[in-house]
Amino acid sequence: MKILKYPHPCLRKKCKELQRIDKAVVDRVAEMFQTMYEARGLGLAAPQVGWDARLFVINANGEKDGEMVFVNPVIVEAEGAVNEEEGCLSVPGINMRVGRAERVRVKAFDLNGRQFELESDGLLAIALQHESDHIDGKLFISKLTRAGKAAIAPRLEELEEQFKAAYPDAPTSCPM
Repeated sequence: MKILKYPHPCLRKKCKELQRIDKAVVDRVAEMFQTMYEARGLGLAAPQVGWDARLFVINANGEKDGEMVFVNPVIVEAEGAVNEEEGCLSVPGINMRVGRAERVRVKAFDLNGRQFELESDGLLAIALQHESDHIDGKLFISKLTRAGKAAIAPRLEELEEQFKAAYPDAPTSCPM
């Protein structure tokens, strides 16, 4: 499994709800966790690996018991405000402060098809918002101020050049 990098068009696509959870989904989720750990991340959304599904995985504490899977998640409540530094596996080499809600409540399904609700703050709340943005086709860099966008413009240009080199016939839309 390969993590797609900016400016791949699949990173800007709003994903479809997952209709069923079968062994193929469970296997793909296990592979997502492995890919995330290899990249030293704490979250990974389906579109980041070219999968058109409203699903993401998070492990905010790095321990096996910290693994969480969110299928068809919805942020149902958000309050407060924080401005913390974020990075993204799909936008390597860029870490910037991003405004987010301080606390969130999310409804989602687990891999057994059971609906659950989770209230969170701190790093987990930020990760939930970051990954939720991914399944809506949004990257954290779009939340930056004009000055923040200007500061990262050279790095984004480098990533765009790397993308063109890797994909000489660069796709303009997402085939997933």
